[in-house]
Formats: sequence, C-alpha cells, structure tokens
Amino acid sequence: MTATTANSERSTFNPGKGAGQPVGIAILGHGTVGSEVLRLMGEHSEAFAHRIGGPLELKGVAVSDLSKPREGVDPELITDDAMSLIERDDVDIVVEVIGGIEYPRKLVLAALNAGKSVVTANKALVAAHADELADAADAANVDLYFEAAVAAAIPVVGMLRRSLAGDNIQRISGIVNGTTNFILDAMDSTGANYDDALAEATALGYAEADPTADVEGHDAASKAAILASLGFHTRVKFDDVHCEGITGVTAADIEAAREAGYTIKLLAICERVTDNEGREAVSARVHPTLVRREHPLAAVNESYNAIFVEAEAAGSLMFYGNGAGGAPTASAVLGDVVGAARNKVHGGRAPGENTYANLPIADFGVVPTRYHIDMEVVDRVGVLSEVAAKFSARGVSLKTVRQEESGENARLIVVTHTATEADLSATVEELSAMPDVKAINSVIRLGA
Repeated sequence: MTATTANSERSTFNPGKGAGQPVGIAILGHGTVGSEVLRLMGEHSEAFAHRIGGPLELKGVAVSDLSKPREGVDPELITDDAMSLIERDDVDIVVEVIGGIEYPRKLVLAALNAGKSVVTANKALVAAHADELADAADAANVDLYFEAAVAAAIPVVGMLRRSLAGDNIQRISGIVNGTTNFILDAMDSTGANYDDALAEATALGYAEADPTADVEGHDAASKAAILASLGFHTRVKFDDVHCEGITGVTAADIEAAREAGYTIKLLAICERVTDNEGREAVSARVHPTLVRREHPLAAVNESYNAIFVEAEAAGSLMFYGNGAGGAPTASAVLGDVVGAARNKVHGGRAPGENTYANLPIADFGVVPTRYHIDMEVVDRVGVLSEVAAKFSARGVSLKTVRQEESGENARLIVVTHTATEADLSATVEELSAMPDVKAINSVIRLGA
C-alpha cells in the first residue's frame, strides 16, 4: 500500500482517551539522549501534564545491558526485553533513542503495528525506511514523530510539515552536522590543518572515536534525505543523496576561499531542479561548499547547525541552534512526545507523510552548480587561453580568473558561472590530462 493510498483510506476519527487520563511511555535506550529525556520528563512532569491534558507515566526503559548502573531510574522499570515492553497494553507511546537501523526498525515497526505512536531521534532509520514506517503508522492510524532526527532542538521538521504547508519550497540548504562544522570553523579561524582540527574536535567531545559517519558526510546525507522528502513531498532515501565528506579539505583550500571572500561549509542542499522542457526533479546532495562571507550560513560557527529555507511566498528563512547533544535532542524528543500524547488524550492525529508530488530524483550530472578550481600550470604564454578553451568547449563560462606566482609554475584560481555537474566534472578531467596543468589542487562547489 502506498502512503497516498493509505492516507485516503485510513479513518481520521480517533476519539482519544479523554482529558485527565494518563499516557503510558516506553523508552528504548538509556544513553546520552535517553537519560536526558527521562531527567526532563521527571523535572517538568507537572508542566507536561498541563500541556497535554493528562500525565505522562513511564512504564519502562529498555536497555541492552542490565548490569550497568542507571542513575535516577527505578530498577523495576528497567528491562532488556524491548519487545515485551512495546507490547504492553498500558504503553501508548514508544520513544526510540537507540540508534542504528535494523534492530530499531524491527522495534519501531512492532510498536506501530501494535497501535502505539512512535517518537524517534534516529535519522539513519528514518532516512532508510521512511516509506515503510509511514505506511505502518497510516495503517494503524497512529503518530510517527521524528523532529530530533534532523537537527536536534531546531524545529525544522515541524516547520516543513506545518508552518510552511501552505507554501512551495524551492530550496533547503544548511549545516546539519556539528562535528564537521566545528572542524571547518577551526580550520578557518586558526589556520589549522584538517588532522589538527579533527584532533581538537575529538578531545573536546565533538567528534566520536570513529568520526567516519560525520566527516564522510553520511550523517548529513541522512538528514538531507529527510529534509528533501518533507520539503518536496517526494520520498528521498539515503541512497538518493550524493555524498562527499570533508577529509580532502586542506588549509590551503580554506585560505584560497578566504582570499576569494568565501568560507567552506559542509552543506546539505535539497532543491527542485527543472530541465529545459520544464520537468521538475529533486536533487539532494552533501558536499563541501563555498559560502559567501556575508551569507548568514557563513557566520554559523563551532558545532552549531543552521538550515536556510527558500520558499515561494515566505521568501528566505533561517533556523539556527544546537544541532546535537543530549539536552537539545531530548528537548526535541519531548516536544514530539507532548504532541503525540495530546492526540492520545484528546483524539486526532498529526500530519503524516505526504508524497503526492512523487517527483523523480535528479541525476547528479544534470544538477546546476558552480566550481572554484585551484590549479598549478606551466608559466608560459598561451596556457591561460588553452585552459579557457577547455571550459568553452563544454559550454562553461568563466566568472573570474586569478593568476599568482607559484615557484616555477603559475597558480590559476578559476570561478565558473553555473553549468551542469556533468559538464564541469568533464572539464576538470580534461584539464587534468593537459601536459601544462601540473596539478589540480582542489575543486570545490559554490553554494550559498
């Protein structure tokens, strides 16, 4: 059953438990986020009861290791049998903060199929299996919330689902990974190389012991898939997102960007792409991007996140804040819990997935972009015109060309006008094959 079919066939009547009735909560996971969710639930229980119309009652916490101490949690509530906890009749909402994909997928589907609403902070799960989860939620007429899956406390999912539901979104771009933003900001502000900036991020706790998911762009790609799906009413999965990380960014790249009036950010970019015949498609990509110094995204420093939305009627909007961490993520999780609990008490259901547009995913080669190319060439008369001819042959026009001395060679820094990714990529390959081009130091796309 497709989401569209499910949306049209499901019953929209959900009478609710009634004002004052308790809402049973099961939490799967007690790590950084899960422990903060429990702490905030306890500290603000009275306020939540007023906001919901009935109290939240913790029914259990599922963990993988019963031997670990769980400070602040009644031992009677801790279990290593998550499935049995999910299946209890007194559980109304399941909160999944485990992480990973396959095991959480099994648990979340079981919860939805059992008629429980689900709140998850798991971006990898949502990006990989949004269609399956949405269909299960529709079939059971329950809520599936995942505000915390994109940028922790930044309310971008709710904004796309509700606040901008009356508008047409053209483009979403943003910094959605705090680790990579910290590294690039450190390189920009101190002149550090990548390895030193990564070491600092690790020492300060911004980077994991294995930072691969962050620095290779995988974390941001999961979030880009979610943003594109919501923004363009089209199912976009992780595998649909073109992904490049920051491991190849050098201190020389940062300095060249600065000299040209840019900074480098790892951006998630989701946009509508229209071909020459007016056919629309969706592009979702993650890669290091040159951002103009005067653009609001350029000022997003340290581990902060920001998402820039361009809509037809609303114009340009930016959402900024903590995009990671236990407390910010728990804030978003609990916002979803309050929403789902209100529906359990008073009836109704939040807006679910809507993929009515069903746009195709654009081939990366047709995506329009601009390049900043830094190369070493033989310093002789005529080389510049030969290089320019390679761009011209592909229909790529040059916006600026700067030449500097570089030992026995010359350094050429070229900024192009907009062309397709395929034409620009082919041009770079042809430049690399020229005998007088000694090195392509870097190729970075221009964005905001």
